[in-house]
Amino acid sequence: MINFKGPKSHKFAESPLLKLRLPSWRSRLMALLILACFAVLIGRSFYLQVLNNDFLQEKGESRYRRELEISASRGRISDRHGDVLAISTPTKSIWAIPADARLTPPQIKQLADLLEMDTKELSRKLSTEKNFVFLRRQLSPEVGDRVAALKLPGIGQDKEYRRYYPTGEMTAHMVGFTDVDDKGREGIELAYQKQLLGYPGSRSVIKDRRGQIVEDVGSIRLPQDGHDIRLALDSKIQYLAYSQLKQSVIDNKAKAGGVVVLDAKSGEILALANWPTYNPNNRERLNGAQLRNRALTDTYEPGSVMKPFTVALALDQTKVRFNTVIDCAPGKLTIGTATISDAHQHGALTVAQVIQKSSNVGTAKISRMLLPHQMWDMFNAVGFGQTSQLGFPGEVSGRLRPWKSWRPIEQATMSYGHGISVSLMQMARAYSVFARDGDMVPLTLTKLDTLPTGTTQVFTQQAAHEVRAMLELAVLPGGTAPKAQVPGYRVAGKTGTAYKVEGGRYAKKYVASFVGFAPASDPRLIVAVMIDEPGGLQHFGGDVAGPVFANVMSGALRTLGIPPDLPLRAETNQPAVKLAQKPSAPFPAAAKGHL
Repeated sequence: MINFKGPKSHKFAESPLLKLRLPSWRSRLMALLILACFAVLIGRSFYLQVLNNDFLQEKGESRYRRELEISASRGRISDRHGDVLAISTPTKSIWAIPADARLTPPQIKQLADLLEMDTKELSRKLSTEKNFVFLRRQLSPEVGDRVAALKLPGIGQDKEYRRYYPTGEMTAHMVGFTDVDDKGREGIELAYQKQLLGYPGSRSVIKDRRGQIVEDVGSIRLPQDGHDIRLALDSKIQYLAYSQLKQSVIDNKAKAGGVVVLDAKSGEILALANWPTYNPNNRERLNGAQLRNRALTDTYEPGSVMKPFTVALALDQTKVRFNTVIDCAPGKLTIGTATISDAHQHGALTVAQVIQKSSNVGTAKISRMLLPHQMWDMFNAVGFGQTSQLGFPGEVSGRLRPWKSWRPIEQATMSYGHGISVSLMQMARAYSVFARDGDMVPLTLTKLDTLPTGTTQVFTQQAAHEVRAMLELAVLPGGTAPKAQVPGYRVAGKTGTAYKVEGGRYAKKYVASFVGFAPASDPRLIVAVMIDEPGGLQHFGGDVAGPVFANVMSGALRTLGIPPDLPLRAETNQPAVKLAQKPSAPFPAAAKGHL
């Protein structure tokens, strides 16, 4: 046996390498670094979970918690008596999350039938790459319940409101309408958008990965419904204006028309009607002609309805008196290269007869006694060339050129309503100076509880009352508007028949109008009528617009219970207006030449 003696063996733990000692500072450094890392992690954890846990909370809730909007009900619109003109009704809008809406063909067919959609259209919406899509909006709650009963994945619904207009096309231009998002687009709905809209609320819910609500956490903010608006409009008078205007436009084969009814005492707008009109409950096929609120957005040359303003200014300036004689023969007046003509030849007429007979020549001669800036100041004071500050969308100011640019012929033509453009609302308001004591009150769309106190004096009381007497003559036999008479009531008003301007020139198309008020003894209502392009046998204001005025005024006075005042005039058959000045003698022959 061979005995091999090698090197002496050592245990592993006794390896010389392990016996080497590292510097003590290195081990301490490593221990400190490890402790520092733990401290940072603990601090960060404490910061995120205790001091500032909003971030993690937000990230967590974003995966399962949602805030849903709670729609607010839009405020109601009613007339002065509380009759509803616009109200919001609850509806359901059906939506889908396309990624989760994996429907079988039978389910698509069933849903399409409920939504009254084509299956191809529904399939196209469900196959879109969008995260959210509306399938149908503003459906009846019954349809929404039937859709919910199907329990289709990825299909949900929200509560919304749809605007309903009980009076339909009768008040369409006054009330207006809203779009599918419940925002005002026309009329009062747009003008009072902020007051009517309200503020939506919200509630917090928990949804699963398919978007289905599994838990209602609670309400975060309650909705605030919009404020109700009570208009000055009277539905009964509005119906009278609408129906009479519609019939007149049809009978006279006219293009369009408008009617405005004002309360002379308060400035409240009791009726505003236009034709053509539209049904705000069905707006699928609307065009601009239907939507135009012609009484506020369209202008026209008023014609002879302007003559009383020129005469009133001349009375105020003591240039003429009630019975001052104006030589209107031979029915023509040449100024420069232009000639003004009357529809019928007249000889010598008093100022009152100039209004009664509607003489262009007589009015033009009266205007030559006035300075241009005086006429401009008066036109501006009664509201021409500026909006009526109603806040109504689309309201226009009309056209009133600066007086410094007027030529003599232009001053003359403006005195009888040519070369100036106005809206029907402006003309109705301007006539309040004659229905009142020469002053004006602001117009208002909403009902007033008390009569306004701030008035603007335009003419003296005497001048206003004298012109009122002249306007009474215009509707009596011998005047231009006997068809505007109202049985049982004294009426005052003026006709207008003017050519339309097209392409900068006068075309043989007419605008027939009549503006007046009643009862003349103590005026309460002002009615302005405009018929655009009458195409029948008649085109004069007295024949076309006068009957509309008479029918609307008659019904409105009886609706308001205004007592008749015709017996006051029955005994004398003359306007019962007491004049403060004695009628003047006719102008001497030497003075007639320059009138």
